[in-house]
Amino acid sequence: MERRRAIDDYEPGPVPPQRPLDRFGFIKQDVSNTPDGLVKSRLAVEYEREARRVRKWRKMIGVGGSDWKHYARRKPHVVKRRIRKGIPDCLRGLVWQLISGSRDLLLMNPGVYEQLVIYETSASELDIIRDISRTFPSHVFFQQRHGPGQRSLYNVLKAYSVFDRDVGYVQGMGFLAGLLLLYMSEEDAFWLLVALLKGAVHAPMEGLYQVGLPLVQQYLFQFEQLVREHLPKLGEHFSQEMINPSMYASQWFITVFSYSFPFPLALRIWDVFLYEGVKIVFKVGLALLKYCHDDLIKLSFEKLIHALRNFPEDAMDPDTLLPMAYSIKVSRSLEESKNEYEKKNGKLMQSTEFIRKQKQLQ
Repeated sequence: MERRRAIDDYEPGPVPPQRPLDRFGFIKQDVSNTPDGLVKSRLAVEYEREARRVRKWRKMIGVGGSDWKHYARRKPHVVKRRIRKGIPDCLRGLVWQLISGSRDLLLMNPGVYEQLVIYETSASELDIIRDISRTFPSHVFFQQRHGPGQRSLYNVLKAYSVFDRDVGYVQGMGFLAGLLLLYMSEEDAFWLLVALLKGAVHAPMEGLYQVGLPLVQQYLFQFEQLVREHLPKLGEHFSQEMINPSMYASQWFITVFSYSFPFPLALRIWDVFLYEGVKIVFKVGLALLKYCHDDLIKLSFEKLIHALRNFPEDAMDPDTLLPMAYSIKVSRSLEESKNEYEKKNGKLMQSTEFIRKQKQLQ
């Protein structure tokens, strides 16, 4: 009982001083020197373009998403094209729930989230409390110590750690839950997390967070194979410099780019990720390496590590990077490398089990 209420035993901390925020609620790192007139003109054009897109999307999904399934079945290519262009920000929360299958889970499980939050206890509660301030620390919603954002994040993570005690809580899960909470309620965010980890529409993601991170190991193996296939010179250079994907790409998969990527780019990736699945993570990773190929191939180990964790700003432009990513075909290679990984991993597990039995007989 005491551990369950630990986060509620504090008074809210002081509200941080007001600083300029971007349109998503993050503190601006620098103040633009662009003339006000030019900014206003640009904003007016963007506003009108966004308004047209919103009207199209509202017609497509219907009131409260009532027309979504029918439209998606009739015109899947239109849906895919529009999602790849980016879901209008004001509709993101609703559309994410529709395309992930989480809305159906919510409707099938009334009262379950409340039960998990209020009446259950979790062995991970103290770990969650410890990590909360590390999740999107520059976002206004999560900045206040024990404020509404941190409380909501705690509730979602605690509820999931009870819902799936085999997975429990792993630090990277906070960025998934935090991103979702910026676009939907606690209960909606919880069921979307369930939809992702349990595989409501696409392959389950829970292996990213289980003991030993088995799915992370598989994805890194597959990504290394893809680099060798699509960027052979860079793949050879990485081998010579003893660079492997675990040194730079683990967080890409664990947080689906929400940890360190610019927020506008992360959102666009999540739009596609929720609709098309994890292959977009591989595609974006390859596109980044391809975009920076000529620079990366000249660098030695230490500079390579730094470059792979700090991509240039122009490489992070969604309208530049994502079309490159969409053009890369990975489905067949991913299937082949998955089979290869499972074959190798299966032999390793059999060998380990054989050694264990031999020791028992001795």
